[in-house]
Amino acid sequence: MSNSAVFVPHFHWDREWYEPFQVFRHRLVAALDTVLETAEANPDFRFTVDGQMAAIEDYLEMRPENRDRLVALVTEGRLAIGPWLILLDEFLCSGETIVRNLQMGWAAAERLGGAMPIGYLPDMFGHVAQMPQILARAGIEHAALWRGVPGSVDGHAFRWRAPDGSEVRTEFLFDGYDNGLDVLLVPDRIGRALGEYAEMTSERWGGDPVLAMAGTDHNAPDPQLAAWLRKASGAELPITVATLDEYIRGHVRDEVSAVVTGELRSHVRGNILPGVLSVRLGLKQRMAVAERTIDHAERMNALWSRRDDSPFLSLAWHKIIESTAHDSVVGSGTDETCDQVAARLAEAAQTARAVRDAALAEPAALVPSDAHLVANPLPFGRTALVEVDVAAPPAGTGLAAIATDGSVQPVQLIAEAPTVLSDEHMDASQLERVLRRIHRRELFGRLIDRYELTPGQLVFHLAEVPTSGPFDLLILRREVAAAAAAHPGEWRVLTVEEARATALVPVQVPASGLTAFRVEPREDTAAVPTSYDPATASDRTLSNGLVEVAVAADGTLDITGSDGTVLNGVGRLVDGGDRGDSYNYAPPAHDLLVPDPTEITVDLLEDGPLRSRLRVTRVYAWPAALSADRDLRDERTVPTPVETLVEVRAGEPFVRVSTSFLNQSADHRLRFHVPLPEPVATSSSAGQFAVTERGLTAEGGWGEYPLPTFPASTFVSAGPATVLLDHSSEYELVGDGTELAVTLLRAIGSISVNIHPLRDEPAASEIPTPGAQDLGMRVENRFAVVPSATGWRGANAVALAEEFRNDVLVTRGTAPAGGQLPPDTAGLHVDGQDVLVSGIRRVTDDELGTGTELRLAAMRDTASTVRVTGTFSEATTVDLLGRSLSRTQVANELELAIGAWEIRTVVLR
Repeated sequence: MSNSAVFVPHFHWDREWYEPFQVFRHRLVAALDTVLETAEANPDFRFTVDGQMAAIEDYLEMRPENRDRLVALVTEGRLAIGPWLILLDEFLCSGETIVRNLQMGWAAAERLGGAMPIGYLPDMFGHVAQMPQILARAGIEHAALWRGVPGSVDGHAFRWRAPDGSEVRTEFLFDGYDNGLDVLLVPDRIGRALGEYAEMTSERWGGDPVLAMAGTDHNAPDPQLAAWLRKASGAELPITVATLDEYIRGHVRDEVSAVVTGELRSHVRGNILPGVLSVRLGLKQRMAVAERTIDHAERMNALWSRRDDSPFLSLAWHKIIESTAHDSVVGSGTDETCDQVAARLAEAAQTARAVRDAALAEPAALVPSDAHLVANPLPFGRTALVEVDVAAPPAGTGLAAIATDGSVQPVQLIAEAPTVLSDEHMDASQLERVLRRIHRRELFGRLIDRYELTPGQLVFHLAEVPTSGPFDLLILRREVAAAAAAHPGEWRVLTVEEARATALVPVQVPASGLTAFRVEPREDTAAVPTSYDPATASDRTLSNGLVEVAVAADGTLDITGSDGTVLNGVGRLVDGGDRGDSYNYAPPAHDLLVPDPTEITVDLLEDGPLRSRLRVTRVYAWPAALSADRDLRDERTVPTPVETLVEVRAGEPFVRVSTSFLNQSADHRLRFHVPLPEPVATSSSAGQFAVTERGLTAEGGWGEYPLPTFPASTFVSAGPATVLLDHSSEYELVGDGTELAVTLLRAIGSISVNIHPLRDEPAASEIPTPGAQDLGMRVENRFAVVPSATGWRGANAVALAEEFRNDVLVTRGTAPAGGQLPPDTAGLHVDGQDVLVSGIRRVTDDELGTGTELRLAAMRDTASTVRVTGTFSEATTVDLLGRSLSRTQVANELELAIGAWEIRTVVLR
C-alpha cells in the first residue's frame, strides 16, 4: 500500500457544452476569482488550470486587472497553466491543428510566467497515435490522461509510444480526473476515506504516492480544502498539496514497465463515446473547410505575398482551435452552442479566405484580365481541371486554352448562359429609375461595355471585361434625359450580355506554383492535342482509361480499377433507426433496416472529354421517426430521393462520388457501403500524421458497448477498396469484414439519454437537441473510391487524398486585357513517397529574420529520403515549438533522411 498521498486541486472546464460559452464564462470568472483569493490567503494551496489557456484568456478578458496577481502565482509555481490553448477532440481536427493548439497555448502561458510541461489530456474521447511524438518534439516528456487506455495497463503509469518510436511517460487517471472527490465528501473523515481508497487501489500505486485529483467540472475547490487536508494528514498517510506537474515530476518514480503503442481507443476503463464522430455532420464539414482554407491562406501568403498577414491568420487559427474543444466540434452541446461553433468556424474560414485572396491578388495583377491565374497549394506538380466563366465561342467554332508556354489545351463546354438579362417596356418618364441600377459601371453583376441610345430604345451591352474604352455615367444621364424629353411615350430597355459559357480547362501547375491560361475561340478543336485518355460516358457507364464505372440495376456502382480490381455494389445505402444520443449510437429494440430503393433513374449529365458525369437518383421509403417508446421505427414513411453524382476525370485513377438528399426523417443513421471482394480482418485510416490499422472489434470492459466504429480523416482503406474523404468521418467494417460502411448521417434528438442500450451511465443531462435531427436540411457528402489490389500503399493514397481534398485556386487576372501571359513560377517542391506536407507558412525570428516553415510527416513504416527544392540558402531544423535544433547551409536543394512515421519541421531562408 502507498505510504503517502498527493492532492491536486483543479477543475475541468468545458468552455461550452450544455450551456453556451458566455454562460459558462460567467461561472468561470467566479471560479477563478475564488482560486486566486484562496491561493493568496493560503501559501500551501496549489491549483492546476485544466491544461488549457482558453480558460485563462477568457478570464483575463473580463478581469484584466487581475493579470499581475495571476502571473505572481504562476511564477511561484502555485498556479499551473497550459500547455494547450484548448482541450481538443484529437480525432476531429488535423494533425497540424493539434500542433498549432500546442504552440498557441504554450506561447500564451509563457507570456504569463510559463507553461506546465505536461501533456494534460483529461477528458478527450480517445487519443491519436502520434500524440506522444507531438509532445516529445515539443520537449514535453510527460502526459496525463484518462479515457482510451487498454486493459493491459495495470498500474498508474505507462510509456506511451508513437508509431515513430517517440515516448512520453503517461500518468493514467484510471479513476477519472475527479477521483479525489469521494475522499472529500465528509471533511472530518478524509483520513479514513483516503486510507480505504489507498488500500483498495494499492496494486496500481506500488510504492508511489496516491494521486487524488481534487476537482470536477465547472467548480472551484472549497476554499477550506488545504485546511481540511492539513488536518487529515498523518504519520501513516501524509498528505501533500501539489500541482499536477509537481506530482508527476517530483513525487513518482520514472521507471515504468508497461508500454502502449499507438492510438488509445479502448473502452475498458472509461467511455470513449464514439458516436461524436458522426453526429452533427455540418460541424465536421465546417471544420474541414476552415482548416483547408487557412492552410491555403498560409501557403499563398508565404509564397506569393509581400504582406505579412500573420495577425489575421492567428485570429483564424484561434477560432478554429477554440472550435476543436471536445464538447464543441463533436456536436454534443445544445443547439444554441452548436450554432455558435458553426458561426465561429465560418468566421475563421472567412478571415483566412480574405488573406488567401489578397495574397493571390498580387500575382494576379500581372495576368491580363481576359486570362486566369491558377495557384497550386500542393508541393508537387499536377494537372487539375478548373471551371471558368468565359466568352462563348461564335457559332461553328469551339474553344481552346492557351497556356503560358504557348501550348494549346482542350476545353470542355459545360453550359452556356442566357444573353438577354432584361427586356422591359416603360414610359419615358421612368428611364431615370433604370439608371439608378448602375453603380459606376456595374450592372447585373457585369460591367457596361457600351450602350445604344436610339429613339424609343436603350440597349445596354454588358461584358465581364469591357473592351470599348471608358464609360461616363454622367454623360449617359444627360443623354437619356434629353432623349426622353425629345421622345415621350413608351420605351424599350434591353440589357444583353455577351454570350458566356462555363468551360472546363485542364491546367498543368508547378509544385506550390503559379500558372496562367487564356481561353480563346478555335475553329478546329479536334486538332487540340491531349496527353491522356479522354473521359467518356454512355447511359449507364463512365470510363477514362484508368477506371471504369457501370451503374447496376439496383443503382449501385460496379467500379473497375486499372489493375483489374473490381468493386461491385459500391454505394449501397443502408438506413436504420437510432435511439441513441450525441455520444453513442444505439439501434431500437426492433430495428427496421431499409437497404433497397423503391425507384431508380439514371441521367447522363456530361460526356467528356475532360469530365464525364452520371446522376443516379434512388428513392427510399424511410420511416419518419421512432415510436414514442423508441423501440420501433414509425410505420409512416417518407419518400426520400437520394441523388448520387458519379464522376470520372481524365487522368484520375479514382471515381468521385457525392450524395445529396433532403432529410425528412428523425432518429436514424444512414451509411454508404462498399462491399469487398473477399472478407478482410483489418482496416486502415489516415489522419493526424499517421495511418492507423484496426481490427473488427474494440476492447470493452467499462459501461459502454465496444462498438467498432472508428474515425478517419483523409482516407479509409479495407482490402482493395480505398475511400478518399472530404472531412472527418466515421466508418465500420461490417458483415464480418465483407463491407466497409461510411456514415453519411446520424440524426438524433438529445445530448444524452438516461437509458441507453449500449452505455450504462448517462454521458450528460437529457437535454433535447432538435437541431441534431437535421430535419429539413440538405445533407451532402463527397468522397472518391480507389480500387487497387495493393491497398492504400500501392494506390498512392496519401498523395491522391491531398489532390482530392485540395483544389487548385483560380482567380481572374487584373492587368489590361490582351497582354502576354506571365511565365510559370514554381514554389517549394517536395519529392518523397508517402510524405504529407501539413503546413507551409511565413515565420519570423528576431535573430534570423523571415523564413518559410515547412512541416513534413512520413506516412509510412519505413525510412525514406525527401528532397525539397526551391529558392533558399539555409535550412534550420526546429522543434514543434519553433526552437532551433540545427542549421545547414544549402543551395536551393535540401535532402532529408526521414524516419518511419516521423514529423519533421524545417525553416528555409
